[in-house]
Amino acid sequence: MTKFLRSSKGFTLVEVLIALIITAILSAAMFKIYVNQHHAWMIQESEIEMQQNARAAIDELTRQLRMAGFGLPNSMPPLEAFDTNPDTIAILYKSGINCEVSIDKPMPQPSSELDCIGNVGCFFVGQMAYIYDPFVEEGEYFEISFVQETPAKIQHNKWPLSRSYPEGSVIMTLDRVKFFIDHSDKLHPKLMVQMMNGTPQVYAEDIVDLQFNYVLKNGMTMAQPPMLKEIRRIGIDLTARTQNPDIEFEDEPYRYEHYQSNVYLRNLGS
Repeated sequence: MTKFLRSSKGFTLVEVLIALIITAILSAAMFKIYVNQHHAWMIQESEIEMQQNARAAIDELTRQLRMAGFGLPNSMPPLEAFDTNPDTIAILYKSGINCEVSIDKPMPQPSSELDCIGNVGCFFVGQMAYIYDPFVEEGEYFEISFVQETPAKIQHNKWPLSRSYPEGSVIMTLDRVKFFIDHSDKLHPKLMVQMMNGTPQVYAEDIVDLQFNYVLKNGMTMAQPPMLKEIRRIGIDLTARTQNPDIEFEDEPYRYEHYQSNVYLRNLGS
């Protein structure tokens, strides 16, 4: 008697199709999980970078503002405030080099060399110095072109002064630090810092706004203070943005964070 045996090896077409469908479903689910995790990781990295930029900017602004007015003559402004939206600020204080001499005799003309009383050895060629007339409470920056220690003389051939300064005017080294927002690249605005009259440098990326509020001695808060010597506290309001847009946000594709700080100006009296 002939027996017909059914083979137990192999798969039917239906079984293969079911296996392919299950594999496709699992692959799609795994890919979706990967995409979500990758997106979350990218957002987290972008937010961490944004927070680091903002905190570095706030810390540096705070540090510089605390120096405002240090070592300056009483009549010199400790800062320059510009309500430009975003705001701009320039902070002035005496340099740590601590060079200071006075003029021994009046200048015959603005291009004349400066006859000094004191040690001019701390000044050097190419340095930016500040000459200040305490009688009219005005001054200006200039570049030193030559220093002669004996007798004490300073020349400024490359940078003529705007006027002749009288005897008793002071020559000193100052630091002037200017902060402002550069929106020339609209996708990636930057917080810029400029030392003296040098070339502005990028300090922090993707800083979109910077606002200052000035609290005066009488308690009033102003966006543009009329009397800089009356300022006692400065409020900083800084807005940072992620470098890359978030595909989940349609109307506004970027994530933002606001940071605030209050700085008491310790060199401006009580």
